[in-house]
Amino acid sequence: MFSRILVANRGEIALRIIRACRELGVQTVAVYSQEDADAAYLKLADDAICIGPAPAGESYLNIPRIISAAEIADVQAIHPGYGFLAENAHFAEICRSCKIEFIGPSAQSMNLLGNKVQARKLAEEVKVPVKPASETAVDENQAVKIAQRIGYPVMIKAAGGGGGRGMRQAHNEISLRAGLRAARSEAQAAFNDGDLYIEKLIEQARHVEVQILADMQGHIIHLGERDCTLQRRYQKLVEETPSPVISQETRRELVKAAVRLMQRAEYFSAGTVEFLVDQAGDYSFLEVNTRIQVEHPVTEMVTDLDILKWQIRIAAGEPLTLQQRDIKPRGVAMECRINAEDPANDFRPCAGRIEQYRQPGGPGVRVDTHVSSGYRISPYYDSCIAKLIVHQPSRPEAIACMRRALDEFHIEPIKTTIPLLKQIFNHRDFLRAKVDTEFVERILIERS
Repeated sequence: MFSRILVANRGEIALRIIRACRELGVQTVAVYSQEDADAAYLKLADDAICIGPAPAGESYLNIPRIISAAEIADVQAIHPGYGFLAENAHFAEICRSCKIEFIGPSAQSMNLLGNKVQARKLAEEVKVPVKPASETAVDENQAVKIAQRIGYPVMIKAAGGGGGRGMRQAHNEISLRAGLRAARSEAQAAFNDGDLYIEKLIEQARHVEVQILADMQGHIIHLGERDCTLQRRYQKLVEETPSPVISQETRRELVKAAVRLMQRAEYFSAGTVEFLVDQAGDYSFLEVNTRIQVEHPVTEMVTDLDILKWQIRIAAGEPLTLQQRDIKPRGVAMECRINAEDPANDFRPCAGRIEQYRQPGGPGVRVDTHVSSGYRISPYYDSCIAKLIVHQPSRPEAIACMRRALDEFHIEPIKTTIPLLKQIFNHRDFLRAKVDTEFVERILIERS
């Protein structure tokens, strides 16, 4: 096991990693920008090093400064969390070339699975269903021809990115050409890679993903699936496990497909394979996230496993002692992302000082957050300030628990997504699990 780890992230996930390391008996070194100098979680790390000013490009995305901090602090490994450099294969290579372990998969697996075109080809090789799509990155004229062949509507996607960036829907040639230009510009800015590809858009689909753990010795298991259908602009808002709609047969096929794909990629660490499931129950490969997911707590709640700890143990070379038969999920878990945004004003980010903060508690309630009264929300970083997770024996009980917890959650004067989440958890279609990836956009129209 490592004795000292650098946490190359901020906020909730940095605190989550620090806590996992503390329980493993591992010292932590937190890095922070000047903007985060007063963050309370820095006091829980054994050491903290400032790596630059507020802009992420000068701090949390600045590889030379992070490596310098790691060398000064004499750490054995770096945990990237999620976002920032978590899926940057070049960063993983640099860490390991400096004799510092990157807590995540190999750079080869990251490169292979991080490029959506290559990941799709790999999925086809192992007989995982895929949607009709372009075989390579395309220019505008090629995209028009392919869209005519596979039929509208189509989805434009950044080949080398994720997180909802560089994505557009197109229902005709005019929207396709406009969408390509906008997506290329966004992808270039976000990932320094403007390559795009297109695939058939599956309308009224559900987004279902499978959590994987795999060690360096080739042993791999799944921890079941999560339903992440409730999204806005491809950013997840609510997650639950198990999926309330897929059949047992589809569930078995999904997890087997995920394991096959990750085995072929020679993957190790925690990772997630994502799928779309259509109205008929047929599934198709979407993408792979080669990092810990924001929504990992719902899987932890139903499996009673600490995924962060296993990710660290695997990076240290320890074998995965869990067998597939040991994984016996119980009950239902749900997660709501509490974002500092104003849903009534096109989700405008809300920076500023939190004057009053009161979080919920009680049986089956977990809150992952780094904020408290007096915390100042920065305009420089992601707007997610907390994750509210509940775990109960059944879906109706989990919904009732989440409603109660949302009512107890009090954050002032900052605007948050709590009012929208309350609306979702009282909507008859959500209660009946009759939702798809466009559901949130539809209820926003209902509100207006």
